[in-house]
Amino acid sequence: MLSVYIKSDTLLLKNLKKQSNMNKTILITGASSGIGKETAKLFQAKGWNVIATMRTPENETELNQLTNTLVTKLDVLDLESILTAFEEGVKKFGKIDVLLNNAGYGAYGPLESFSREKIVRQFNTNVIGLMDVTRAILPHFRKNKNGIIINISSIGGKMTFPLGSLYHGTKFAVEGISESLNFEVEQFGGQVKIIEPGMIATDFAGRSFDFSNDENMQEYQSIVGKLMAAMPVMAQNASPASVVAEVIFEAATDGKNQLRYTAGEDAKIFLANRQQYDDNTFIGGVKSQFGI
Repeated sequence: MLSVYIKSDTLLLKNLKKQSNMNKTILITGASSGIGKETAKLFQAKGWNVIATMRTPENETELNQLTNTLVTKLDVLDLESILTAFEEGVKKFGKIDVLLNNAGYGAYGPLESFSREKIVRQFNTNVIGLMDVTRAILPHFRKNKNGIIINISSIGGKMTFPLGSLYHGTKFAVEGISESLNFEVEQFGGQVKIIEPGMIATDFAGRSFDFSNDENMQEYQSIVGKLMAAMPVMAQNASPASVVAEVIFEAATDGKNQLRYTAGEDAKIFLANRQQYDDNTFIGGVKSQFGI
């Protein structure tokens, strides 16, 4: 008899939790693939309304088949598209409860090899774009006296790999922006949360990976070769994007006053080591891993 009551209570709690998620809405940037798409599908399956934004919604064939899902254009480099997507989302669902700043890409290569245009684009996309989207939704959250901002950082926001001065610079910035912004949004009942994935099996090494090199700069070619050789090996142990989506859902729904969430087993190891060892020891380990 006791086991029947326990099962009934467990089922009741599950139903109550599912009901609490009903009619809540998340706006996701960069939802056309990888982490963004997996997160959109997961939240929709959990009963949420989803505003899945991307630069080319006309090419989307999966998310626009889902109920309670709005697929619309948002380019983080285009202020007008940000405001339009936000307004469309509010018009359709009435309220937005969670913002996921996911759009971004990684620029790698010797700093000297990048044009200023590419440097600016990296920071505009990963940092300024994130702040523009956040600024667009903050009045809405402030009016409602709640709202969760979830920013996708990386283990690359706490540590670095070779040739990633641009990418790591943006993710270190996301960490600082997020941590400081949390003080502000707490004043009206909001929260900021940071997701720190490790190596994820997405298209990061494809269209989301911008590699620059100038073979005339002979001094850098050895380290370039070693990085390129190491990337496929590291990718073999990458976690699926669904792992990050699950952590994002946890951050959005756990009700905890927790700032940072780690996603992926490799991320847990890297960040634990970074915290444990001094700079010389940890950086020496990175050099050893890459053979430099």
